[in-house]
Amino acid sequence: MTNLSLLTEEIIEKCRKKGADMSKCSASLSEVREFNVDGGRFSLFRTLYNSALSITVFRGGQKGSVSLNRFDDEAVEQAIDDAFTAADSSAPDRDWDLCREPHAYDITDGCPEPDTDRLFDRCAELKETIAQKHPSILIEQMIVDHTRYESVFRTSFGGNFRRISGSYSLSLMFSAHEGEKASSFFGSGVTTASLDRPFIELGGIEAALCDVEKQIDTSPLEGKFVGTMVLTPDALGEFVGSALSNFVSDGSLIDGTSIWKNSLGKRIADERLTVSSKPHDSRLVGTSGCTSEGFLAEDYAIIRNGVLENFMLSLYAANKTGGRRAPNDSWDLVIEGGDTPLDEIIGGIVRGILVGRFSGGSPNGKGDFSGVAKNSFLIENGKIVCALRETMINGNLAELFQNIEAISRETVENGSSVMPSIAFSGVTISGK
Repeated sequence: MTNLSLLTEEIIEKCRKKGADMSKCSASLSEVREFNVDGGRFSLFRTLYNSALSITVFRGGQKGSVSLNRFDDEAVEQAIDDAFTAADSSAPDRDWDLCREPHAYDITDGCPEPDTDRLFDRCAELKETIAQKHPSILIEQMIVDHTRYESVFRTSFGGNFRRISGSYSLSLMFSAHEGEKASSFFGSGVTTASLDRPFIELGGIEAALCDVEKQIDTSPLEGKFVGTMVLTPDALGEFVGSALSNFVSDGSLIDGTSIWKNSLGKRIADERLTVSSKPHDSRLVGTSGCTSEGFLAEDYAIIRNGVLENFMLSLYAANKTGGRRAPNDSWDLVIEGGDTPLDEIIGGIVRGILVGRFSGGSPNGKGDFSGVAKNSFLIENGKIVCALRETMINGNLAELFQNIEAISRETVENGSSVMPSIAFSGVTISGK
């Protein structure tokens, strides 16, 4: 077994001797034990091994990076040479930097050692439960696995981060069938550090199965109206991620296209909305303890009570823009639930749509979006009337944040995020 700590230490020293002003290096080993179910039947069990190494050097403001999947001396020496060659051919940029304070941690978390027998039992249990409770559901594919991950990240300024972790994950793709009729495909999944609970009780799996069963028969929407859009947790994560990418991330702030670039400390959303990045939240699994620049990762709020509190800036982007570096560089997003049960939210909607998935292009720089609402339902006079087919939704991401009608009390915790359902007014909904 490769000693990752020794390997990364040697690489940093070789980069220093070769003339690097600063450098960073990460090395990892992973072992994945995986069960596959295809067409409702167990089809595969395999164990996969992977190694990864990344080397980045900085010299004279020039940066060069190389990635490889080998740890032997010859490959490592060549990779170091290639990193310097890449740096020599890059444009100088004095804003590159790394954390200059020495930090260290050595932690073990999650479940590094798998219980393969119990994992198989949980997998078989889920398959049987779906067959009993949701007989119209066809499991197109189910992948259940355990990943053991060991990594070391080191910088030339004394950053030394070693982590051993493990987790179980489920990825489920399914559809509902009744005779010749069938719903569209839908995917759901979860990551967890424990097998104490059945998979069907985790994340939004049960709710997704129920919704897809109701989508065997769909109806077209006639006409066009402006109404309320309720985003389920899966769909909400897509929209929030797009908004953060467009308005508060490195690229949009460096090039000056973000419409929130002058909004730090100002209210940009409904006061009930708080969006946080929380790698230390106990409900999340496999999060990062450090940033890619060598800082210890800390939880922070991006939006707090509707006020834009932080941009999601790396150290490089902070140097480039004169802004403040974000306390972490992860996307471990948490939006806590509100005060209203989802049933009550739906009960108060005159006309609108419940959206399980969105299919469309990326929003433009101003946040305008347009696409197809998939796995969706029409809401009229406080009731879900029917499942819809090929219905278009149009709106603006920034306006959505201002036009929140309600945030559901219920949340979905899938191991990578915590999300409620949120109702937004002022969305254009039209038949296709």
